[in-house]
Parts: sequence; C-alpha cells; structure tokens
Amino acid sequence: MSAFTIALLDGDGIGPEIMSEAVKILRLAESRNSGNSSNCLELELQHGAFGASAWFCHGDPFPEATRELCDRAGAILKGPIGLDHERTEQIPVDMRPERGALLPLRQRFDTFANFRPVRLAGGLRHFSPLKPAVIGAGIDIMLIRELVGGLYFGAKETGRRADGRRYVRESLEYDDAQIERIARVAFETARSRKGVLHNIHKSNVLKSSVLWNEVLGEVGREFADVELRHVLVDAAATYLCLDPGQFDVMVMENMFGDILSDQAGGILGSLGLMPSACLGPDKAYYEPSHGSAPDIAGRNVANPYSMIGSVAMLLEQSLGLKAEADHVWRAMRAVFDQGYVTADLARQGSKARTIGTSAFGDLVAEHYATAPGPA
Repeated sequence: MSAFTIALLDGDGIGPEIMSEAVKILRLAESRNSGNSSNCLELELQHGAFGASAWFCHGDPFPEATRELCDRAGAILKGPIGLDHERTEQIPVDMRPERGALLPLRQRFDTFANFRPVRLAGGLRHFSPLKPAVIGAGIDIMLIRELVGGLYFGAKETGRRADGRRYVRESLEYDDAQIERIARVAFETARSRKGVLHNIHKSNVLKSSVLWNEVLGEVGREFADVELRHVLVDAAATYLCLDPGQFDVMVMENMFGDILSDQAGGILGSLGLMPSACLGPDKAYYEPSHGSAPDIAGRNVANPYSMIGSVAMLLEQSLGLKAEADHVWRAMRAVFDQGYVTADLARQGSKARTIGTSAFGDLVAEHYATAPGPA
C-alpha cells in the first residue's frame, strides 16, 4: 500500500513538545502494523508551520506551503496555537492564529463535526474538583460541537457611528442543511452508545436555537430508538457540575460547544485530558482542546494526554484501527493507574509521582508496545 500522509502542525508554545510524544505513538502504531498483510501501515509524517510562530517566521499563520501539505495529507494532527498577550499584540488582528489559521483550516476542509470525549474513570475521580459522590462511577460524555457555522463564521463589522460611538456587529447564521448534518452525526453517535441525546440550546432568547430545535426534532423522527432531551445551555452548564452522569451524548452549536467543552475539561481536573477530532466530508484534523500554555513551554512539564488521545482518535477515525486506538487509551490509563501524573494533575497531599512530558510519553509507549498485536 502507498504511505498515508499525516500533516503535523506543531503550533505554538507547548505544541512542539507534545507533538513529539504524539509522533512516538504514531511510529509505534506503524511498526506494530507493518507486518499486517491485510492492513500494512506505512506513515509519512510531514511538519508544517502553523499559528503565531508561523506568522513571525513566514508572515502568514497558515502559509501556502502548509495549506498545500494539508491538501495532500490523508489526515492532519494539529498542536495548540497562540502566544502570550504581548507577542500576540504584535500580530495584525486578522492574522492572529485563531482568525488567520484555525478558522481557515476548518473552513478549508469543512470539518463540521467536532467530537470531544469527556472521560474520567471512577478510579481517577481524585483528578476532578467535584466531590466523589458527584463523579460516582466516572464520567463518560461525548460532546459533539458544530464547528464551521454560527457566530464565529458570520459577517463581522466594526466602525464608528455619526455620534462618535464605536460599535461592533457580528452575525450568527445557520441554515437547516448545516443543522441537519450535525444532527445526524449526533443521533448516530447516540444510537451507538446509550440511546440518549441531549440537545443544548438557548431557544428562549435566540431565534437560531428555535430553528436548531426544529431541525433536531425533524431528524429525530428518523431515530425512534434515540431519546431526545432538550436542555438550555445555561442549565447544562450547571448540570455538568451538579450531575455530569446524566449526560452521554451532547450536541450543540459552535460557541456553546467552545464554552461547555472547556468547562468539561474543568470537571475532569485539567484541559490536558481533552483530545478532539474534527471531521469533515473528506478529511479530518485532530487536536488537543486546550491552549498553547506559553508560560510553561520548553520546560518539559506539559501533559501530552490530549495530544496522544487525539492520535488515538486519528487511528480509529482516519485509519480504521479501532483496536490500536483502544490500546493507546488503555496505555494512558495504565500510566495513571501506576501512580504517575503530570504537573497539571498533581494535587497537594497526593502520593502520585509527578513526571514530565517526555517521561509520560515514554511510559505510554511502553504500555502500548506490550499490547496484543494486530490480528
């Protein structure tokens, strides 16, 4: 078979450090599957400049060479982007990494379906700031966010009125086709899990949510085996703290998903435990849900779990290697079960041993290497 190309967009801050740990796992997955006659895996890993660092080096946060690399690649693995406030202020507003790189990446490949698994096994409930009684047997939520519509992609206007007042105007727009396709993804995901889908909305204020709910209801009639429950977004934020176990699959529009997924990382104890997959009709990219943490960059203390978890999602979604993905998830859990944590998960009074970025990646690789080989 021909090599499968993965574009590696290291990003900014801690991005290159955690990307190095991701590459360890990708290369190990390749070697574990190199002798599989039915599905021999050969990977071509190519790095591309992306984010604030790309702007400082190339004058563009998403340079043409990187766009061409992403076009050729079978999948994209992206690190976090962004720098500290002082350096960010040196970049023109429309060239800052979110506006100039991230949103164009999503738009270029129409990666409309964002999957963010929110998982915390019962044995790891001590990571969470929530009480053990609230965590119960653990947390296992799939948060599905529409990723290429809504306020982030709407028309934007700034100016000054005749009376001298500065103003800003931004549009939140969805059509029924955009809502329908993310609804189908969400219902199908719920059908494959517990058969319950929570629709997160704000229809008591926003007309966009009224249409959203109408379309969810229409699509839901095709999924009689899935129970659809409607929850206002502010109530959902409260319930995530008070009773996260009630949720299994949650679907929501772009901005709601941005906010609630960060809250979900908070109830786990760290955004470092939040990988994600961003799927489009023809291509997907995978990324940690957290920022670039420039204050700890280069210190070998960042948690690479979200990046390695994103690799696991890539193995399953883009390469069809679900068993290998499961082995990677189990390998990361095994590191925690042995009593190791990274600095973001260290708690005062805990007996856990704090290790660095590369050590965590090495231990995950050791556990993964001993997993049963491909059939």
